Amino acid sequence: MKLGVYNAILHDRSLPEAIEVVASLGLTGIEINSGGFLPPVHIPNREAILESDTARDEFLGQFEGTGVSIAGLNCNGNPLHPKPLIGDVHAADVRRSIELAQRLGLDRVVTMSGLPGGEPGSTVVNWVVNAWNSAALDVLDYQWDIAAKFWREIDRFAADRGVKVALELHPQNLVFNSADVHKLVELTGATHVGVELDASHLFWQQMDPVAVVRHLGELVFHAAAKDVRVNPEWASLNGVLDNSFRRLSPEEPRTNLGGEEWANEWPKQSAWDFVALGRGHDTAFWTEFLRALRDVDPGMWVNIEHEDVSLGRIEGLEVAAQVLREADAAR
Repeated sequence: MKLGVYNAILHDRSLPEAIEVVASLGLTGIEINSGGFLPPVHIPNREAILESDTARDEFLGQFEGTGVSIAGLNCNGNPLHPKPLIGDVHAADVRRSIELAQRLGLDRVVTMSGLPGGEPGSTVVNWVVNAWNSAALDVLDYQWDIAAKFWREIDRFAADRGVKVALELHPQNLVFNSADVHKLVELTGATHVGVELDASHLFWQQMDPVAVVRHLGELVFHAAAKDVRVNPEWASLNGVLDNSFRRLSPEEPRTNLGGEEWANEWPKQSAWDFVALGRGHDTAFWTEFLRALRDVDPGMWVNIEHEDVSLGRIEGLEVAAQVLREADAAR
């Protein structure tokens, strides 16, 4: 397998400095954010790279001799958001990322399937969690019509450029489990839209990431190494869909997600938390995870995504990298 890091946690430093961190971890790739929810900190000259061979070559030159290469582009966002200030911008980022990947000699772009509103004229997204009533199925029918049209077009756009688009199975998106993946492929006839297998979001939904890899097979294009710890004390009381998030004020540090939408503060008494590899599931699990991915594609990139707030940026990467390297050696 090819092991790397998703660069969002390293946005506090320059690209050359981030590359040095990845190399020091004994890893060989860096997945670079190229838009969506987060700004393209390490590739701010996207337009210049698309238009200028010199700009492209100068960008790629930063990797020469480092032992680290680009492990895909990432533009996680909501390209189906009903507000054009978010949806249209993120959709444009998906298209630009595909063009940029081709320009840089890459063949993987990671994003999310997105989530529309619940009816025409909506201005907010509507995630149907449990469609037990007919009105909820009406919402889903409306949303799938929008998604199928968009992803059918993106699939053709990506295929024309030799790029595969990997969708993270992320809740509060229309596609967040195996059944949804199959439905999207069936509705669109997609050949270049598949899955980024991020185990973390499967864990807290009580899915088995290894089983999902083996079930989806060649529809898995890319992978993320991120762990989850379920906290029984609070999960037993509030369940994994607990919504005890706190709205952050403009005076507090907060992350803009597009338009006037912001990330909220994680619950203090959380049912589950993102943790560094090994803190939720042991090395034996990650060994099996890598084995399953290898059976799909021995050359697949598996990139650490660090969101363990109990560990510093570099500390968390070091913990995760040690587990990932040990799992790779054991497989």
